[in-house]
Amino acid sequence: MWRTRVAAACVICRSLAKSSCGIKRKSPLQNLHLVSRSIHHPHYPSAKFQRPPLRISLQQFSSLNRLPLHKTKLLNVKHGYQSHRNFWLARLASRLLRVRYLILGSAVGGGYTAKKTYEQWKDMMPDLEDYKWIVPDFIWELDELVDFEKLLKALPDADDLAKLMPDFDKIGESLASLKGFLSPGSPGETAFRATDQGYDNDKQFKKGLLGELILLQQQIQQHEEEARRAAGFSSQQKRKVSDKEKIDQLQEELLRTQLKYQRMLERLEKENKELRKLVLQRDDKGIHQRKLKKSLIDMYSEVLDILSDYDASYNTQDHLPRVVVVGDQSAGKTSVLEMIAQARIFPRGSGEMMTRSPVKVTLSEGPHHVALFKDSSREFDLTKEEDLAALRNEIEIRMRNSVKEGCTVSTETISLSVKGPGLQRMVLVDLPGVISTVTSGMAPDTKETIFSISKAYMQNPNAIILCIQDGSVDAERSIVTDLVSQMDPQGKRTIFVLTKVDLAEKNVASPNRIQQIIEGKLFPMKALGYFAVVTGKGNSSESIESIKEYEEEFFQNSKLLKTSMLKAHQVTTKNLSLAVSDCFWKMVRESVEQQADAFKATRFNLETEWKNNYPRLRELDRNELFEKAKNEILDEVISLTQVTPKHWEEMLEKTLWERVSTHVIENIYLPAAQTANSGTFNTTVDIKLKQWTDKQLPNKAVEVAWETLQEEFSRFMTEKKGKEHDDIFDKLKQAVKEETIKRHKWNERAEDSLRVIQHNALEDRSISDKQQWDAAIHFMEETLQSRLKDTESVIEDMVGPDWKKRWLYWVGRTKEQNIRNETKNELEKLIKCNEDHPAYLANDEVTTVRKNLEARGVAVDPCLIKDTWHQIYRRYFLKSALSHCNLCRRGFYYYQRHFVDSELECNDIVLFWRIQRMLAITANTLRQQLTNTEVRRLEKNVKEVLEDFAEDNEKKVMLLTGKRVQLAEDLKKVREIQEKLEAFIEALHQEK
Repeated sequence: MWRTRVAAACVICRSLAKSSCGIKRKSPLQNLHLVSRSIHHPHYPSAKFQRPPLRISLQQFSSLNRLPLHKTKLLNVKHGYQSHRNFWLARLASRLLRVRYLILGSAVGGGYTAKKTYEQWKDMMPDLEDYKWIVPDFIWELDELVDFEKLLKALPDADDLAKLMPDFDKIGESLASLKGFLSPGSPGETAFRATDQGYDNDKQFKKGLLGELILLQQQIQQHEEEARRAAGFSSQQKRKVSDKEKIDQLQEELLRTQLKYQRMLERLEKENKELRKLVLQRDDKGIHQRKLKKSLIDMYSEVLDILSDYDASYNTQDHLPRVVVVGDQSAGKTSVLEMIAQARIFPRGSGEMMTRSPVKVTLSEGPHHVALFKDSSREFDLTKEEDLAALRNEIEIRMRNSVKEGCTVSTETISLSVKGPGLQRMVLVDLPGVISTVTSGMAPDTKETIFSISKAYMQNPNAIILCIQDGSVDAERSIVTDLVSQMDPQGKRTIFVLTKVDLAEKNVASPNRIQQIIEGKLFPMKALGYFAVVTGKGNSSESIESIKEYEEEFFQNSKLLKTSMLKAHQVTTKNLSLAVSDCFWKMVRESVEQQADAFKATRFNLETEWKNNYPRLRELDRNELFEKAKNEILDEVISLTQVTPKHWEEMLEKTLWERVSTHVIENIYLPAAQTANSGTFNTTVDIKLKQWTDKQLPNKAVEVAWETLQEEFSRFMTEKKGKEHDDIFDKLKQAVKEETIKRHKWNERAEDSLRVIQHNALEDRSISDKQQWDAAIHFMEETLQSRLKDTESVIEDMVGPDWKKRWLYWVGRTKEQNIRNETKNELEKLIKCNEDHPAYLANDEVTTVRKNLEARGVAVDPCLIKDTWHQIYRRYFLKSALSHCNLCRRGFYYYQRHFVDSELECNDIVLFWRIQRMLAITANTLRQQLTNTEVRRLEKNVKEVLEDFAEDNEKKVMLLTGKRVQLAEDLKKVREIQEKLEAFIEALHQEK
């Protein structure tokens, strides 16, 4: 690319020289400007225009601003293209100098403006010392950790800004030189005029002049570097950095600092707006108190959540206060709860039961109106309708999931937390509505279950009962009032709420009836307070704001207030929520310390029981025991990888032969042994081995490998580790083992690869040495002896004990055994007469044997004769094969000569050698699959099973059981409850 640019420059120069052919010159090169001559011919005598090397930074600046500003004595230039070139070079250089200092001035001014803006913002910031409580703690920690004064000092001051300014003395000298060059009568003026004349005649040259100048500047730099290398400048000479480079570096630093402080200012501005908004909306005292209340109610709710899962098997009952909302079905209790929470959070239905399980709602104040479940991190924004719909759907799903099959309601509590501005802090429990009749589709015990759930919550002596009564129906039809009277006959912790007062005012003929209800004169039930509320017009799509407006408008215009039948403090859900909250916290302060002492005593009893029963064991709860068992199981799985290859192969080879030996003997060896010659024997063996390999053998081998892996895995899982073995993990380990084996599947491609390997192994008939020959004979003898022993045992069972056992052990033969014994003797005579008898009896031979036995008075069935013959001939054949095997011990020499000139044939030895070699190769292949693939997949399955069990609490409870586990669980829960109660009591005292 560089050569191309030089070539282009050379073409331009030659064209310049040719265009002025009418003027006498010494040479074309002398017509060029000094700069051009130094480019093309650096050693030309006049090419002494040199300067120190430039350190050009990687910035996007034109190379023209790197031209030296030295005072250079300009040549006397005549009219032509050369003067045209000098005019544009000088004019462009002057413009670029002017733009550069404009940019520099803007950068310096921008830095000063940034500093001034920062000072103004700092002065505008309010003094937040009085509002420190509203700012999160990390803001003040940031103020302590980050030194803003130090950052302020890091901004450039007046001296640093002065250093950024250019050297005006040097600039003045350059401008003076340029002024002299452009003054009237100077050579520059002459050049300009000549250029103006030639400019009109050469527009095409003007078009690419700027690009040519840039190219010339790059060529100048390249030739200067070559000249410096040729001159051999010393490397120790210090290079002077130009003022322009210093200015560029300082400008970059200034821009980075400016951007950094700009981001900081934007963040501080945003935080300042939020703080000012909060300060304007709320006063100091109110926010401070509500902040403490929020933390208190959260702490108290955590204690209740733990207590809901605690099994009070040690007579420590949960008597902590909570607001229990009870009422008849469709009485409006859910609507009252929604008005207190200021959000439509519960699923709604027209007449059907929607509340199917207790819902614990913890109300607390917060900057945003949100809701979240105890076991979930998702926040539902209650100001958005889509989040409200999702919350109602989630509550309904949880309710239905908690209901067991065959039931209508559930005792499982759904824990929900609602936070928002202006909410009264309390804990409410919404219970299923009390019903009088079980309708179709409900479980038969639904009514009794709802009563038992309501009684269980109301029998807490510190629970506040919020009794909801429908004002639009006759008071005599209410069921819940009698139930509440039974649980709180004195009315010391009951608050009565009459709903749908707007409908009651329209429908009730006598308004005095409403007054009697609110004054507690109509019902025998007593209460701390009576309230009348309106929960909307009955439209489920109404918003909380519209319901509030409707309620306020109704009571402002209601005759009940105008005629003083109702008092102002007894109406609206706002007054109700304030009264319930005050009553709730009063009950909390009176009873919480007593509850803490009760749990403290329970903790002492549990710790004493543990020390007496398990003095040397740690107090591990169910989750901790599961983690310990998980580590042990994973260690045992890892032990599978430490099994030696020799052990794997021995087990695989032994198990595989036990599985296939019967097939080899019965279906391959015995049929082939009945052939007339060795050729037929080998052909029969090859055909049967090929069929066996194609259909059965690979599948059998994979089954054996999988069973071997299961046996080793089970051995490691069930093996006791001496004194360290803990029986409490046995059920868990067994369940993990069974589930893992159920999930594990052997690689499907293993059979295909194994089939090819086995087929190739069985096709090989070449025994290479005497050692392999002897090994095959030994393998055959062991197999035949084992089969002979089994056959002798079968025959003994058929014919009964011999005479020795009958005399020594006083045992006799049965009638059937006597018949079989006579049949056996007759068949043995037949074999002695014909030692080459085939494996099967002919029909005439069966008839002969039967007649001979009948002649001796033994009646026998032909099937019994054939069955006995099978075992007798089998024993005879195995003994003959063993004798032949003994003869073949010295047959390796004849085998090498292919049994030429020898009556000895040992094809059966070759068969067993092929089987033995196939077993060894198959065992090696399966061992590789086990260690390389299957063990790792099994370990992965074990981890997945353990992860699934860890998430299934019911599974853990079922697998980790016993008094020890339950005692540790109770001890952990009681300790946690006591610690949280003590922390709550301490915070409660600080609030006082």
